[in-house]
Amino acid sequence: MLDASANRAREALRVVEDFVRFVLEDRFLTEQLKELRHSLVQTLSQIPVSDRIAFRETQRDIGTTISVAGEFQRESLRHVVAANFSRLEESLRSLEEFSKGSFPTMAARMEQLRYRTYTLQRGVYYTLEGRAGLLATARWYGLIDTAGGEEKFVEKIRRWRTCGVTIFQLRDKKANDRQLVRYGKLLRSILAEVPENRPVFILNDRPDLAVVCQADGVHVGQEELSVREARQILGKGKLVGVSTHSLRQARQAVLDGADYIGVGPVFPSPTKTFETFPGLELVREVSEEITLPAFAIGGIRRSNVEKVYQAGLHRVAASQGMEELLDAARAEK
Repeated sequence: MLDASANRAREALRVVEDFVRFVLEDRFLTEQLKELRHSLVQTLSQIPVSDRIAFRETQRDIGTTISVAGEFQRESLRHVVAANFSRLEESLRSLEEFSKGSFPTMAARMEQLRYRTYTLQRGVYYTLEGRAGLLATARWYGLIDTAGGEEKFVEKIRRWRTCGVTIFQLRDKKANDRQLVRYGKLLRSILAEVPENRPVFILNDRPDLAVVCQADGVHVGQEELSVREARQILGKGKLVGVSTHSLRQARQAVLDGADYIGVGPVFPSPTKTFETFPGLELVREVSEEITLPAFAIGGIRRSNVEKVYQAGLHRVAASQGMEELLDAARAEK
């Protein structure tokens, strides 16, 4: 039993790793899966390979002749990945349970590997969803506040939408709750005027008010609620974005199950003050490792956006600089 479960676990893990490596081309998740595979092999080494082979009996294993409907059918690569994650988790559980008697240390280790697998499955799932769902083609992420009143607010939303902004985040630290709800509902209604390809509505910091405004999701910082806490409030099917200021934070956001990340600040910005600026170096690091949708943010304007593209990210978020970026895009056309 231990030998059969060990083989199933390693095979399933290799299938998932190959998908993440060759299809997603995600360096961070590939490294995580590779580390998990090596940890599994090391844990299994408590039982000599010669002992496992000595007890192996494929020809007389009744399980090799039993099959179920759909066993050799997979609708898509996504289903291949899901099936093999399930196979991996089930195998690790079997290894854990059947090694408790003779190999208690290995059993404890298998439990930890199973928990790591659950976390990695979430990271792979949200990376897949981000690349194929609402954010798949998103390039322009507009940050909008309530300054100037409702008339200017409405005019800006409609202009930005026409110019190609596909994500709108209502972000206003000076507005009170009533104002945020009023403007949030207004934003929602304007975006719904043309149902086809409706832009995404994100509310900054406040998942509770996002529910009231019927926003598509919320964006949180490193000091705000966690991804898990935000999802508990938002409910199923909503987006959670996370601001990241280092590669470590970006990696953690992937493992936490964020739908997308903000990367920066790239350049100084008049809307927010930071002691340090990770800058273009962080943009390069994230673009080389992570394929979860990532938006460069912080002081991005027409004069410097090309540097962001050259550093590897082609999704940008901006507030004051958005007008310049859209003008440049129109000029290119």
